[in-house]
Amino acid sequence: MQQNRPHERPWGVDFEEFVRARGSALYRYGFVLTGNAEDAADLVQEALLRLSDTWSRVRRKDDPEGYVRTIMARQHISWWRRRKREHLVAAVPEGTMTDAGVDRLAADTGLWAELAALPRRQRAVLVLRYYEDLSDQEIAKILGISCGTVRSQASRALAALRVRSAAHAAVLQPGKAS
Repeated sequence: MQQNRPHERPWGVDFEEFVRARGSALYRYGFVLTGNAEDAADLVQEALLRLSDTWSRVRRKDDPEGYVRTIMARQHISWWRRRKREHLVAAVPEGTMTDAGVDRLAADTGLWAELAALPRRQRAVLVLRYYEDLSDQEIAKILGISCGTVRSQASRALAALRVRSAAHAAVLQPGKAS
């Protein structure tokens, strides 16, 4: 039996061990995709429920974590394609999950505010490209769009971020021309 080394990913383990080992990273990924902790937790929970049904088959593949991240990205897209409806509840949830990695992301409110202002597809493309370091082909496959659409969405998102950055600089230094 092969032993897992600390730097290797735990694909040879059972489902519960996989969740314990990679759950926090998946939660941070969900946070970057969704922009808030509650939706991130829901996204991770939904993806892990789907994974649990197919774990015996998926863990034999080369990249079970990639499989879960694909589920998460597709589920996120599915959520924002549907009409958004507010669900009222009688009682407020007891508390929220905390994660140091997400807290660091949330602490950079300037960057997150800029990303959150982008349309969801553009934000998803940037997250997959720069946070997950995926190629255009991988992003296109995950999001169910063409490679050209990936490139155009990334280009538009980066252009929007540049425009906002220039506008913020102009506001901070009104006497200087850009």
